[in-house]
Amino acid sequence: MEAVLLIDFGSTYTKVTAVDLENKAIIGTSKAFTTIESDICEGLDNALDNLKSKCSDLTVKEMFACSSAAGGLRMVAIGLVPDLTAEAAKRAALSAGAKVMKVFSYELNESEAEEIDDIRPDIILLTGGTDGGNREVILHNAKMLASLKTTAPIIIAGNKSVQEKVADILCEKEITICENVMPELDVLNIESARLAIREVFLKRIVYAKGLSKVNKLIEGIIMPTPSAVLKAAKLLGEGTDNQKGIGELIVADVGGATTDIHSIAKGLPSKGGVLLKGLPEPFVKRTVEGDLGVRYSADALVGSCGVEELLKRIDLDKSQIEEYQQLIKRNPGFITDDDEIFEKFDFGLAALAVKNAVDRHVGRIETHYTPFGATYVQTGKDLTTVRNIIGTGGPIINCKRAKDVLKESLFDPVEPSILKPMRGKIFIDSKYIFAAMGLLAVKYPDIALTIMKKDIKLILEVN
Repeated sequence: MEAVLLIDFGSTYTKVTAVDLENKAIIGTSKAFTTIESDICEGLDNALDNLKSKCSDLTVKEMFACSSAAGGLRMVAIGLVPDLTAEAAKRAALSAGAKVMKVFSYELNESEAEEIDDIRPDIILLTGGTDGGNREVILHNAKMLASLKTTAPIIIAGNKSVQEKVADILCEKEITICENVMPELDVLNIESARLAIREVFLKRIVYAKGLSKVNKLIEGIIMPTPSAVLKAAKLLGEGTDNQKGIGELIVADVGGATTDIHSIAKGLPSKGGVLLKGLPEPFVKRTVEGDLGVRYSADALVGSCGVEELLKRIDLDKSQIEEYQQLIKRNPGFITDDDEIFEKFDFGLAALAVKNAVDRHVGRIETHYTPFGATYVQTGKDLTTVRNIIGTGGPIINCKRAKDVLKESLFDPVEPSILKPMRGKIFIDSKYIFAAMGLLAVKYPDIALTIMKKDIKLILEVN
């Protein structure tokens, strides 16, 4: 049987999905521990052996891969004003599948420059100023970056009037020049930077993380894993020229270290008379919450959301919560299917992660009173009319109460200013295929869409 193999090098597991192109179906899946510290090919070989034991008659036609191993794609973004060019830089990095470690704005000082060295980013995105606008800040920041120890490639995506001067200042660094992420005030242009980030990832980061060893075996590591998930979400929502998608959607991807939310939606006001404030929102949007993972950042999750919020969802006492927090701190990979109390705790963490990550992703509406009456102002995306919510990631897929976890993404009348979906269909990526389908979509989008529509299961409809 001829198959395409889709490989996801994760921080913990290397996952392989085999797809039968002729029948537009998944033949089998397997996983093995990622062996980034020794030879990443070992983990891949183990996963392939597991797959072959299930599907012995496979003939491999092509292999494609994505990776979030070795910390994923770690980036620092630098801009001028926090709500403008710095925010635009952050969005460009997130859309490229990066893990944004820190966003800096205005002129960098010595301690901030040292912090960048300490972060040890894979890529630095340097922006600042609209075209023909502020020049001083990006020039100052270029001089600060020139003095750093870091060898991270620097992508210059700021005021085009000074890009050549910035490049001269950074001549001893590896640099890439692309279009300004904000050429005019309140105008976003992140595609050029996104493509530049991807090119640097393919050329340099894959090699630096030891992943180039597998390039001889496969067609190549073609994107970071979050980019593959985002590509799959976009395909599922929009469809292709030959096949309709399911419409606007939200994907909640809960992990041990972060919770990612993807929305494929316009996000414009759902009611008349609402004013928009802030930067234009992208149709395809990704946010990453580094304090809302359910293992490595579980302490931060409980700390930022509050123990009381956790207790509202599970009938445990504070001592039990503290006990299990200590357990997963000692062993972040801990999983059990025979401890009901721990399962409650795990459910509570996943539910809080989804609620708060979606809360942060969606927009807000505020009421401003004037002598002429009330005025409504929206910031961010209005997702109240989105009707498809999809859950993925181990903490959701393996949860016996996945429906209740994903219901946390719905509108809460107690918090009416938070513009979450009012109702809709809730699906689960039970076979963990989102990243694989994003890879498949690069060459075979219609097949990837057919498989997703068939294998991503509807588990609840809320009217």
